[in-house]
Amino acid sequence: MNHPLVVTLRSLRGNVRACVYTEPLWGIPYNLFAPFASIYMVALGLSDARVGLVASIGLACQTFWTLLSGAITDKWGRKRTTLIFDIIAWTIPCLIWALARDFSWFVAGAIINSVGRITINSWQLLLVEDTAPHLLVDVYTWVYISGLVAAFFSPLTGMLIGRFSLVPTMRAIYLLACALMSAKFILMNRFVAETRQGVVRMRETASQPLWHVLREYRGVLGEIRCAPRTRFVAALLVIVGIGAMVQSTFWSILVTEKLLIPAQHMALYPFARSLTILCFFFLVMPRLRHLDVRTPMVFGFVGLALSQMLLISAPARSYALLLLATALEGVSVPALSAPLDKLVMVSVEARERARIMAILYVLVIVGTTPFGWIAGRLSEINRGLPFVLNIALYAAGALLTYRATRAAPEPIRVGA
Repeated sequence: MNHPLVVTLRSLRGNVRACVYTEPLWGIPYNLFAPFASIYMVALGLSDARVGLVASIGLACQTFWTLLSGAITDKWGRKRTTLIFDIIAWTIPCLIWALARDFSWFVAGAIINSVGRITINSWQLLLVEDTAPHLLVDVYTWVYISGLVAAFFSPLTGMLIGRFSLVPTMRAIYLLACALMSAKFILMNRFVAETRQGVVRMRETASQPLWHVLREYRGVLGEIRCAPRTRFVAALLVIVGIGAMVQSTFWSILVTEKLLIPAQHMALYPFARSLTILCFFFLVMPRLRHLDVRTPMVFGFVGLALSQMLLISAPARSYALLLLATALEGVSVPALSAPLDKLVMVSVEARERARIMAILYVLVIVGTTPFGWIAGRLSEINRGLPFVLNIALYAAGALLTYRATRAAPEPIRVGA
């Protein structure tokens, strides 16, 4: 009970408490269906290229909503924006995916789900704006942990797939996700309050039409151009975004189609990955508090590149080598993700945080969007090629972060 993460969790109050405590209701169902989403599409007749195209269409639509997210969040407030657009972005698409029959259903689900880019902005502001900066890494750690809990149910998903087959099981999981996520949105809205900065921005933009708020983005773009740390963060977010999209879309296809691992056995690997991440968060992360956030990020990028090398070099039915690659990924993800989240927040000027974050996410989506289709075409040539692309990206991320660490005027401590 005296572990730093546990102490932080017990001490949370206000908005951050409501956001963290209700997050499992979103994270558990999401992590139950996400590892199987691509092979669910394949089972319903989609080709690898069309699976990638769905991802790219969703990302393209996200560009529009991301651009609007800062202005909408400022005008409507963090609290109301999060409730309305969470319901649109997740309750409705989960129903569509549960009933999906062909390519058009998945395109419709991806387009509606793209509205969730608004709540990525507004929810994060609810989470961090009234939270002490020294708690941010621990707070993001608990957000990740809340989703990882789902992995302990993933073997059950595999058993259900083995008994009832993939498609009926996935339809049931999507319906469950619809119910649990909707409950999360309503509960969280009940216990959060508008942030202090949110009240200020609502008052400042109350008499301005939405297009006028958007027009002010030109000045915000100038702030980003003049901030080297923000440009560095944007580049890293693009690299991580492409890598995560490739991994989430094509990992299950590679494992089932190239490595010939049955879908019911595939559920063991998200379990192992999440168990590794949990161990890292509790046993290793507290020992990194004195380090500059960029130092563990370098090791995270290198570890991810090595995990991709192991993945594409594994022979068919090599359960052990796939497990090793999964464990290495499980060590690398938290070393990169939690410090990067803190770096993003401390690198953005507080007053314009909503709009700067919106522009950063637009840059990420624009940089990521073509790679869904590109990775799909690469997968049709050879199912290992999307992960070769990831190796190159992670190597570039490690080099960029290492150079930034050497040039940094002062460290940003993981636990400070």
